[in-house]
Amino acid sequence: MGFAVIPGTFADETCNSPFTTALITGQEQYLHVWTLGMPGMGDESDKLVTISVDPKSDKYGKVINTLSVGGRGEAHHTGFTDDRRYLWAGRLDDNKIFIFDLIDPANPKLIKTITDFADRTGYVGPHTFYALPGRMLIQALSNTKTHDGQTGLAVYSNAGELVSLHPMPVTDGGDGYGYDIGINPAKNVLLTSSFTGWNNYMMDLGKMVKDPEAMKRFGNTMAIWDLKSMKAEKILNVPGAPLEIRWSLKPEHNWAYTATALTSKLWLIKQDEKGEWIAKETGTIGDPSKIPLPVDISITADAKGLWVNTFLDGTTRFYDISEPEHPKEVFSKKMGNQVNMVSQSYDGKRVYFTTSLIANWDKKGAENDQWLKAYDWDGKELVEKFTVDFNELKLGRAHHMKFSSKTNAAELGTNQSFPTRQ
Repeated sequence: MGFAVIPGTFADETCNSPFTTALITGQEQYLHVWTLGMPGMGDESDKLVTISVDPKSDKYGKVINTLSVGGRGEAHHTGFTDDRRYLWAGRLDDNKIFIFDLIDPANPKLIKTITDFADRTGYVGPHTFYALPGRMLIQALSNTKTHDGQTGLAVYSNAGELVSLHPMPVTDGGDGYGYDIGINPAKNVLLTSSFTGWNNYMMDLGKMVKDPEAMKRFGNTMAIWDLKSMKAEKILNVPGAPLEIRWSLKPEHNWAYTATALTSKLWLIKQDEKGEWIAKETGTIGDPSKIPLPVDISITADAKGLWVNTFLDGTTRFYDISEPEHPKEVFSKKMGNQVNMVSQSYDGKRVYFTTSLIANWDKKGAENDQWLKAYDWDGKELVEKFTVDFNELKLGRAHHMKFSSKTNAAELGTNQSFPTRQ
């Protein structure tokens, strides 16, 4: 398998694949929120919620579309195809994958549902959807036999057909866990991180943290892969469940950042003076003894700043990473009882936050905030622009966000074929 490097192509949201085209470098118009259904709330179904985020629109800050997909299966992450026309969205419990057509981004259409992911791959929990040229790379979290954390990667065509499987490494220090994907095409490097299996992520958080055996079942490694051959080449020791991966988007840089959920640390993945890939701890996030639980992170396009959310204390932090080996926390804000995902526009002027982590890990009762909040960011302060209260609107648990825009709709790919829905 080989992948061509596409010079100068960068995503707008800073966590997207470098192979994504049809970029939004100015004002995004719509925000799509992959939302978990909640028992007793609205239609109780998982759904894609579309919100107008263009200040020029008379519907600015309002929900303009909801598309329920039926049932609740632990809706989690989404990812665009490389042509940016289609949005793939997965569920961690029932393993269904939904493909939405965004040619009219104000009115997404569900055009295909993949229902045999677990049967075809042997993997459970399709988590990360990462665009490759003409392909979708999916990182799973678990497996069908034991539901523990040993898992793998699956490559699909953009039309939704399984192409190949790549188990996570279990030799030379590999622990078999998976979580996020990050690619540096200039270095032909695929970087993966690690989390935990179905047995843990579907368990109540309070119960799990009191179970010593369950707490042993988290990943402590990251893996460096040869992208073209899809072979793991080196295992990096990164204790405490390294989650999100963000490569610097500067062409002259060859480093990435991650944060560890259980140990509350920042880690830098880089090449040393000999060209060897290494992992280096660069600092702590909040007070690790209080287990703030770092979750989503977002790197600025100029690679000088990093947003880090900590779920349990409901706080977002901004780090100056102008010197990547010496990050400095320069801003923090209590967002609510809980906060999980963060997405920023490519120009870094707008930042969006949502609340839900995993249904069984979200806080209970009155502390179960479920919202999307939009802010302007001037480098010093977050200025709130609007809030969409998902509880009040009976939408469910607000999770992963993706941007879209009509202004780039003409550039979206049109060569895909989805003749039938499964």
